[in-house]
Amino acid sequence: SSSCSSTFSFRAAHMRSRQVGRAAMEAAADREDALAAVRQEGADLRFWPPELRSDREVVVEAVRQNGIALAYAAAELRADREVVMEAVQQNGGALEYAAAELRADREVVL
Repeated sequence: SSSCSSTFSFRAAHMRSRQVGRAAMEAAADREDALAAVRQEGADLRFWPPELRSDREVVVEAVRQNGIALAYAAAELRADREVVMEAVQQNGGALEYAAAELRADREVVL
């Protein structure tokens, strides 16, 4: 019986490993899809799940294409000076979506 249960636990662990590997591959594919999408239309950031809206590279690509995409970025990235400056450079109206401390930052505003 113990060999049967160890075979079962090995199979279960192997299946979990394959599922995790598949999920990681799908997440990587989603990230690549998100990057491609936001490079075409930054505002499409709103359609991606929260983990991609908090991915700095995805958000930077989105705001470079459309500064207003900052509205859909995770809060921590709306407080990231470089991300906000990229957004504001593309569209001054993006300042509205920046964290309050950056809206008051003279360097960002100018």
